[in-house]
Parts: sequence; C-alpha cells; structure tokens
Amino acid sequence: MEKQRHTRRNKKRRIGRYIFLLLLVCLIGAGSFLFLTAKDVKQTVHDIQKKSAAIDEGITSEKVKKKERINILLLGIDEREFDSGRSDALLLMSLNPADESMDLISIPRDTRTEIIGHGTVDKINHAYAFGGVDMSLQTVENLLDIDVDYFAEINMQGLADLVDAVGGVTVENNLDWYDEGFYKKGYHFKEGKISLDGQQALGYTRMRHLDPNGDFGRNARQRQVIEAVINKGANIKSINKLDDILNVLGKNVQTNINLASMRHLLTDYRNVLNSVQEHEMSGQGTKIDGIYYLVVPEDEITKIHNSISD
Repeated sequence: MEKQRHTRRNKKRRIGRYIFLLLLVCLIGAGSFLFLTAKDVKQTVHDIQKKSAAIDEGITSEKVKKKERINILLLGIDEREFDSGRSDALLLMSLNPADESMDLISIPRDTRTEIIGHGTVDKINHAYAFGGVDMSLQTVENLLDIDVDYFAEINMQGLADLVDAVGGVTVENNLDWYDEGFYKKGYHFKEGKISLDGQQALGYTRMRHLDPNGDFGRNARQRQVIEAVINKGANIKSINKLDDILNVLGKNVQTNINLASMRHLLTDYRNVLNSVQEHEMSGQGTKIDGIYYLVVPEDEITKIHNSISD
C-alpha cells in the first residue's frame, strides 16, 4: 500500500512538472505523455483553451507531427480597469527539435511597427489593446516575417501568483535600486543573488525608469523571472504546490495549445533546452510627435528573422 501511495505521489509530481512547463510554453522535462491524462490536468487544459483566428491549426498540427521548428508567442498582459489592457511583455520562443535548441526573443513593447488589421503605425504593445491576441500575433508575424504557431497569454498578476505557487524564486540582480512603488515604495532590491516572492517579483519585472538600460533592462528581468519560475516548477515535489499551480494557471493563462499538441510537444520537443539562446531586439529610441518609440532597423529585424529560420 505504501509503495502504491508513493507511486501516485511521484506520478502527480511528474504531472505538475510537465503541465506546468508546457503551459508556460517552454516544453522542457521528460517522460511519458500518459501523465497528461490525469483528470485535474485535463480540466485545467480545458479551462485555459482559447482559439485564435490568426493561426491555422491544421498547418501547425502538421509542423508538430513532422517535428519542424515552431514559434510560440508569450504575452504578459497588463490588465486595466477601463480598457482591454496592453501586452506588457512580448517573448517569442522558437523551438527547433532538429538541433535541440530554443531561441528566446524579447520584443520591446515600445517597438514602432505597423499594427496589422488596424491600419496604423504604433507601439507594438498597442496591438493587443486594439485587437487582442489575434492582432498581436499578426503584428509580430509581419514584423519578423515568420509564422507564429502557438500563443500563451498570462496577466502580470498571474505571474506573481505563479511565483508564489512554486514557493518563490531566486535571481541574480545586477542593479542596486529602491522601488518606486511597483512593489513597495522604498523597498531595496539589492545587487547580487536575491530571493523574491510573487509581489516582489512583479515589482522586479516592472521597473524600468531607474534602469540605465530602460526597457531592455526590464525585459532582461522578465526573462530572468520566467526562467526561474520554469526551473523551480520543474522540480516541484509538493502535491499541494501542484494544486496551487494548476489553480493559478486555470485563472490566469489562456493558450491555443491543446492536450493532443502537448503530447506531441512532450515527446518530440522536450530536449530544446539543451541549447538556449537569448536575443534582445535592439534599436534607437526616439520621439515622434512627442511620443517615445523604439525604432528597430531593418538589419536588426533581418538578424532576428534569420536566427529563427531554417
């Protein structure tokens, strides 16, 4: 009986590891996709499903079956009381099972580009406010001349809840600064290795005005926290933490990755973290009609495009 209980505990830990990583769209870990048949996991996957008219699911399905490179757009949404919110963070994940690699590309929210479907040139994070996920997907596709196969959106408070659900994270902070109010006014984020709970992590990822690198520094901190959450989630040993994670995901995440796709991704894309490359889209900050934009040159866009094109 004890052995049976031990097996169930181990199985649930694995469920937590796999579903957690997949729903964060990083698709790491190993093992049998049979663990994804657990009832609580299937219900969570059902709860977070969201279709996108901008993605041809048939084409995506074929790419996954053929084990081709796929691109996933992760949107961190800053929800607002009087509008639909803006994409506070845009991270493109390009998974290439052929050479077992993953590219993480931060797209600064102030990037000036054509907003597809809106007929304007504006900051890329406004695409979500104008047309939700579909307009964001189409705009990113047009900017980088690529196809996006999957998306996952999570509100920024949900990121804080995820940090708490995994028991906090530890990051290497390269900038000593005092918070202006995103977490707690006057709170000291010390340089070096620091431990963060959910609200501290939210403050850590939102600050940019005190950073000499501005939005680029903030993007780097967002990647730090996301990677720390992923790594912590991959080692979850507590069943209670698993339940907390599933609860947070069910309330805060939406994605078009269904259970069948997750099974394929688990078996064929699980080694992509053998090699991870991070890219920060760079450009020149400038004001146009009194509004700040990041103007990204064509050669930079071409470089990013080439890095994720086979």
